[in-house]
Amino acid sequence: MFKNPEDFPFTVLLEAHWQVIRDEALAVSKERFLAWPERHLYENGWEVLGLLAFGVEIAGNTKLCPQTTALVKQIPGIVTAGFSALQPGTHIAPHTGYADGLLRCHLGLAGCSGCSIRVGEEIRTWTEGKCLVFDDTTEHEVWHRGHETRIVLLLDFPHPANTPQEKNWWQQWFGGKKSQ
Repeated sequence: MFKNPEDFPFTVLLEAHWQVIRDEALAVSKERFLAWPERHLYENGWEVLGLLAFGVEIAGNTKLCPQTTALVKQIPGIVTAGFSALQPGTHIAPHTGYADGLLRCHLGLAGCSGCSIRVGEEIRTWTEGKCLVFDDTTEHEVWHRGHETRIVLLLDFPHPANTPQEKNWWQQWFGGKKSQ
């Protein structure tokens, strides 16, 4: 299910700096992007460039995107961060994520026209400079019917409402606002 991005204050920070993030993503050589490892979900056309994996920097990539790295490291509890590139004509089959307790955020950066995502029963499109937040453990799939490479900043972060401890953590960091 989709969440309201306004419930997550860090989305304001990302959206305010989306052009800086986009420019860093576009400056990285395409050769640095790697195929998404779950090849059974798509035929071709889905590549990623990781920045953070379980809180650990992927040094060679973070040096190429220092401003983006600095921004995402401001997100408390950030688990993963990187860029996801999808070529026109790509379909990512219905699937669910593995990590209970995390939410996923996509910040639209480029090529969003003609690209859509279904999470549960709801379909949305990306908009450059805007965040989509959703529960990755809900079945979702993606279609790219546009004409340009779609690039998003992809983040995983702790779901704020899973346990009383996490609710307390969320309130300490973000002043009590949490998603439903």
